[in-house]
Amino acid sequence: MADLDQFRLEVRQWLEDNCPASQRLPITREEQVWAGRNKQFPSADAKLWFERMRDKGWTVPEWPSELGGGGLDERQAKILKEEMKALGCRTPLFDLGIWMLGPAVLEFGNDEQKQEHIPKIARGEVRWCQGYSEPGAGSDLASLQTRAEDMGDHFLVNGSKIWTTNADKADWIFCLVRTDPDAKKQEGISFLLIDMDDPGVSTTLIELISGESEFCQTFFDNVKVPKKNLVGELNKGWSVAKALLKHERKLMSEIGGDTPGPSFGPVQAALEYVGKGADGKLKDAALRDQLVRHEMAYRAIGLTHFRTFEERMSGQADSNVPLIMKYVGTEEGKRKEELLLALLGHQALGWDGEGFNEDEKLTTRGWLFSKALSIAGGTSEVQLNIIAKRVLGLPQQ
Repeated sequence: MADLDQFRLEVRQWLEDNCPASQRLPITREEQVWAGRNKQFPSADAKLWFERMRDKGWTVPEWPSELGGGGLDERQAKILKEEMKALGCRTPLFDLGIWMLGPAVLEFGNDEQKQEHIPKIARGEVRWCQGYSEPGAGSDLASLQTRAEDMGDHFLVNGSKIWTTNADKADWIFCLVRTDPDAKKQEGISFLLIDMDDPGVSTTLIELISGESEFCQTFFDNVKVPKKNLVGELNKGWSVAKALLKHERKLMSEIGGDTPGPSFGPVQAALEYVGKGADGKLKDAALRDQLVRHEMAYRAIGLTHFRTFEERMSGQADSNVPLIMKYVGTEEGKRKEELLLALLGHQALGWDGEGFNEDEKLTTRGWLFSKALSIAGGTSEVQLNIIAKRVLGLPQQ
């Protein structure tokens, strides 16, 4: 414990010395630094902060140092995260390669794949997107039809993927494809890495109700993919996919720390937009009840995350917890946005123009965006089915 206390002091001092003041402020979407071949920085300070964290290995603190990571254990990485939050340090690099693909390659990839892809992800040189869902295979992902034919020295890929976040900006895509059309669902799926610059790959934007277009449909038309880009065993990609989904569910359950949103939370919004009555209580009793329930739920979720971390450290981790926390976290996140909307009243109806400040417009957009959280990484309905079967052992019918 003394070693961890000393490590905390060293981390705190390093962050104080190396994180520019401008990188300790709440981040907007425009200020996020995304990985990629054409990576852009909103300021010189953002570039300096990224480079210092990259050189320290702290863009991916738990990854092996020989592959560009920080070589920290889980407790040390947790301390780093806590100290960054305490100081208000911005996340230096955003990428699905960090959050999802990297851990999957470290677990299932061969040495050549690790050497090829992991350092590039750590250094932010490549931006990744995810090719899982299809127009006819969303919740029932295992029914996907994008096909990869074995052509001897390469696969020939045909089909399409949908809801591929930022596919129009990505350099590579990690993709589930069907390599054995005659096998039962999961048994004929493989996990491929595809360069988005390869001939035959194209994307079209999908406009969202939030007014943004970060989702795309991605098309593959006779795309040649080298055999070396197969991660894991042929026709065994479902195992890789499930492992990766654990990381996505964790991301979905914890999302929000770097997501642009209003400067106030529900409590501050309640005081500003509803106010207190003569008795010192929130004027609207129904809203007061919702606010209390939300605050209790958020604290319970936070304590559960802490408890499961300690269980994992003691070797008593329950693999079912991410399933449950993904559902609980995203559903409570939606309730939070609904509550903010109710607290702001008609001031939450603004989209643009005069009469609404930036926080109020961000509240409206946040409410719309929150709907995606209970879909990405597995819909809440599907999560409940999995929990019922796998965790509770309930019958299928």
